Amino acid sequence: MKLPDPLALRELAALLRDPVFRGRAVRRGDGRSVLLVPGFLSGDWTLTVMHGWLERIGYKPHMSGINLNVRASEHVLAGLRRRLVEIQTTDPSRITIIGHSRGGLLGKVLAQRRPDAVDQVITLGSPLADQSDITRITQAAVGVVRAANEIGFGLRLRSEGRFAYDLRQPPAVPTTSIYTRADDVVNFRSCIRPDIPSIAVWGSHNGLVINPEVYRLLGRLLTRPRRSAAVAASR
Repeated sequence: MKLPDPLALRELAALLRDPVFRGRAVRRGDGRSVLLVPGFLSGDWTLTVMHGWLERIGYKPHMSGINLNVRASEHVLAGLRRRLVEIQTTDPSRITIIGHSRGGLLGKVLAQRRPDAVDQVITLGSPLADQSDITRITQAAVGVVRAANEIGFGLRLRSEGRFAYDLRQPPAVPTTSIYTRADDVVNFRSCIRPDIPSIAVWGSHNGLVINPEVYRLLGRLLTRPRRSAAVAASR
């Protein structure tokens, strides 16, 4: 979703004051590549703070190339698959995906289809259990975007059966859901699934990308040992 808003600005102020922003209390990164995927109605610009922080603590962050996340899911996924290929031309190791809101849903489905290329997925405020469980205001925005896609591109957002199927499947790679009970965009319960570890933090939906508690968790999750051995073939 869009930044800034008053709640997210409060979280940004808290982040800038927190030692974690300067790389304290988190282990130095091992140089692994991290793909950042923005949420609905947002673009890479919402993840610039996180991108800079990841770079400072020793990772190789990459933006998704999404200017505005409004196209049909399969169209956006095609672009993300190309982005994976681009990244792996310089770093053949499996990539970690961090996705905010809809970006987390895209990251989860991308990992289902390319488990050979993805090491883990970390979602921030993503309704993994029910992508339709969102506030009325957000539903209205989805309706506008659906109409625009159908009129402008001939794409029907409600005709995304394969995407919805893959989203429902048990995760093909380690996946973690970070959410806030004060979420004002999605029902926080939709971020919780029995087959995906979930962690609650304080703050707002938009602010998850600039939340010091989230950054502290990312610092821990990104040090998880990389996956090895064979994985399922990509679909």
